[in-house]
Amino acid sequence: MLTPSLVASDVTPELRDEIFDISLDALSKFKLEREIAAMIKKDLDVKYGSTWHVIVGKSFGSYVTNEKGHFIYFYIGQFAFLVFKTA
Repeated sequence: MLTPSLVASDVTPELRDEIFDISLDALSKFKLEREIAAMIKKDLDVKYGSTWHVIVGKSFGSYVTNEKGHFIYFYIGQFAFLVFKTA
């Protein structure tokens, strides 16, 4: 079974675990990176309000500004996940 590997985060442990659960669920349902990202974003927007941004991929660079307490970067298997919320 795949387990998330945290790289950087400023979210609460509860939100971290929720994002991990949503991401693992998305990986089990979809193969395309954009579909995985879309599911995570939609779930977070509904549960925690918009505006969440989700990037999923094997190789990407980024530089983002986020709302304090709403940033997480992690890996699950070969995929990197960048999840953050903006005001």
